[in-house]
Amino acid sequence: MTTDTPARLLTLLSLLQTPREWPGGELAGRLGVSRRTVRRDIDRLRELGYPVQATKGADGGYRLVAGKAMPPLVLDDEEAVAIAVGLRAGAGHAVEGLDEASVRALAKLEQVLPGRLRHRVTTLQAATTPLTSGDGPSIAPETLTVMASTAAGHERLRFAYRAADGTESRRLTEPYRLVSTGRRWYLVAYDIDRDDWRTFRVDRVSEPFATGARFVPRELPTGNAAEFLRQSMQRHQETYDFEVTFAAPADFVAARLPKWLGTPEPLDDDSCRLRGSVGDAVQWVAFRLALLECDFMVHEPEELVRAVRELGARLSRAAAGAQ
Repeated sequence: MTTDTPARLLTLLSLLQTPREWPGGELAGRLGVSRRTVRRDIDRLRELGYPVQATKGADGGYRLVAGKAMPPLVLDDEEAVAIAVGLRAGAGHAVEGLDEASVRALAKLEQVLPGRLRHRVTTLQAATTPLTSGDGPSIAPETLTVMASTAAGHERLRFAYRAADGTESRRLTEPYRLVSTGRRWYLVAYDIDRDDWRTFRVDRVSEPFATGARFVPRELPTGNAAEFLRQSMQRHQETYDFEVTFAAPADFVAARLPKWLGTPEPLDDDSCRLRGSVGDAVQWVAFRLALLECDFMVHEPEELVRAVRELGARLSRAAAGAQ
């Protein structure tokens, strides 16, 4: 018999999260209490926001249904490990639409994950290799979770950093936000030693360490981390304005290109045009365009035209060599 009410409520919640209807008598037997106590415990769960639906009958049943808000979940060991492994896989690659949410959820889960389960998660991940379609470099989930936790907890973060020219340095920062561009992760943070805001490519970060020192968050100049990153990239990278037309409907093209490249505008029912600017290497943009399952024509810039021409010639030579 479970006499501790909080423990009994957690056990009851764990049972109800199984997608089935539980007869009141069966729940009472599982918990070692009376049916009246089960009804009281169900009322307590409802007061906490859990939408428990009751059915009438000789042995009325209970089922946890969808509500208006997301209540806390109770996970057993196997479920916690499965979710952590899945979140690590999603967080380790900049998957558009899932990236930042995966990191936030993973940081919350690993904060309370027992050491024995954390070891199982690490072992399982080390023994598997995901087949991903991401274009950016892989990031160790531990790096992302440390950064996310320090940013959320307003805790200073120290790490080693390798600049684009290969220069190594140690940085002490006040992390503000993690931002994903769909290809890469960036950390927007205040650099203590340089007394200024900076952006850091996370794939160039190593040995991240949460110092434990708290700080009062500073006001970001732009007020928005994504906008600050965009402006920073424009200042430090050579950008190209481009124009491409596609022999395919706009929705077809939009579904197959990263959103940050821009939104195609329809020319007619069977063609569209994409205009924008890009700071990434034009060779990568040429590669992304080549992956589309439709014909296209690059109008500008000349650098992108040349990159597409060189890629086409290389592919042609590869095909000729296979004959």
